[in-house]
Amino acid sequence: MKLVQVFFVIVLLTVFFCCPHSWSQQSYNNCNQSLELCAGENYSVNNIAANKTFCPGCEDDFNFCFAPNNSIWLQFTTNAVGGTINVNFSNLVFELNTGQGTELQATLLSAAIPCNSASYTQIGNCVNNGATNFVLNAAGLAPSTTYFIVISGSNLGPGITLAAECTFDVSINGAAVDRPSPSAFIALSSQSICANQILTATAALDECPENESYRWFVNGLLVGVTTDPIYQSTAIADGDVVSVENTCYSLCPIAVSAVAEPVVVTTVFVDAGSDLYIGFGDTVQLNGSVTSGAFVWSPGFGISNPLVLDPFVWPLVSTTYTLTATDGDCIASDQVTIHVDPQLQIPNTFSPNDDGSNDTWEILGIELYPNCFVKIYDRWGQEVFQSSGYSKEKAWDGHGKGGGQLSEGIYFYMLELRDEEKQKFNGSITLIR
Repeated sequence: MKLVQVFFVIVLLTVFFCCPHSWSQQSYNNCNQSLELCAGENYSVNNIAANKTFCPGCEDDFNFCFAPNNSIWLQFTTNAVGGTINVNFSNLVFELNTGQGTELQATLLSAAIPCNSASYTQIGNCVNNGATNFVLNAAGLAPSTTYFIVISGSNLGPGITLAAECTFDVSINGAAVDRPSPSAFIALSSQSICANQILTATAALDECPENESYRWFVNGLLVGVTTDPIYQSTAIADGDVVSVENTCYSLCPIAVSAVAEPVVVTTVFVDAGSDLYIGFGDTVQLNGSVTSGAFVWSPGFGISNPLVLDPFVWPLVSTTYTLTATDGDCIASDQVTIHVDPQLQIPNTFSPNDDGSNDTWEILGIELYPNCFVKIYDRWGQEVFQSSGYSKEKAWDGHGKGGGQLSEGIYFYMLELRDEEKQKFNGSITLIR
């Protein structure tokens, strides 16, 4: 082994065996950072490397049954009743260094001014030679009050030059700190629902005078946080498990939770089919499917039979048809849209000869534009016909504005649809006798 390596080994061994204060101080070495003890909990603490804060009125300026050497500080707050307290010390493991003590000193204090020794009052018993398990106790503690526990190592005894350092467990119990065990409950609006139906979960807390927000879970995954004890969702699937968590008491909080039974979700299958595209005046067949025997299409007009899955429809404008089905308890629906091409069919010829065929200039699809305006001119630009609104009943029949029949020939039209797009059409018409 090289000389440098030997040197570092010696240094490490010296620190390990000869320097008992190489540990860092605990935060609760200071009174104003006292460790809060909660009933029912066990805490592992130590006073290794702790020191003494001494000055007039400082935290360690007292001598009730011992003078602090290397003090640490714990605290607890009584419940709304107060009464007796037991502080239990166990599993004491002392540092065994040459000339070091092996006994703990401990007592209970009330402090009108926290960590100000001039305001201390010792309560209960005092231990100044705790070498094994021991208990601090007191009676008549005031309700809703914070008390302090101070622990120090003894440096008394023949040959003792170093104050005791110890690792130990501490816990508290008694009427002054005992609290009712809080609990949580959860109720569902229904254990069995339909798909996409709103499920309402309601929580209740017992023996929980203070609480935080409610944390809601579905299958163990956080889905919401509410200040009110209510959670609602339409996204619950069959077999989902809803649960809730909360925390009771702001001081020494206790977590509570409740889990509901799995939710039964019934789904009614409905498929109205794919969207379809047709021309104006065409007929098309729908193709729906359901898993239930009771169903109906809507709207009920322009359809051959709304009570069959494959009816024929002939919409004049783009129309959405809804197929609704039920199993008696749950209802579901799906939609299909029939897109109608609204393109106008403007003829360029007609023959008003009273033979019952093509006697008027009919524009197919013009009824979709009830606000349209039509003007017709002869070859010299003279207006021979006009109409606000145009339909089969108002169609031009080859007569002029004076009522007489017009001669054969070419005429010209101007059509304004007066729709959102403000569409206009111009063209020629051949009148044949």
